[in-house]
Amino acid sequence: MPHSNITPKTRDTAKCLRRELTKAEAAMWDMLRDLRPYGARFRRETPIGPYIADFAWLSARIIVEVDGDSHETAAGRRHDFARDAFLRDQGLHAAPFLKERAA
Repeated sequence: MPHSNITPKTRDTAKCLRRELTKAEAAMWDMLRDLRPYGARFRRETPIGPYIADFAWLSARIIVEVDGDSHETAAGRRHDFARDAFLRDQGLHAAPFLKERAA
């Protein structure tokens, strides 16, 4: 019996996403790492249930999402709404932080 509600496919996807950060995600990661001396322990591309949070500080129950153009579509908004509802149900606070635009 698996010890987690995270599928192997989701874990593999998260691992791939950690290797391929967008420019906005890389910039956000640099900022969040600078908070480590103050106790912040963010993780990149963290699986949470069926979703992958861009950045998660699990002990503080904070999720930071870097949303790009794909989130501006109807399907993207539906996905974000479902993701945010799931995260709230888990006791996590998700906040979109930065909009990344295609060049």
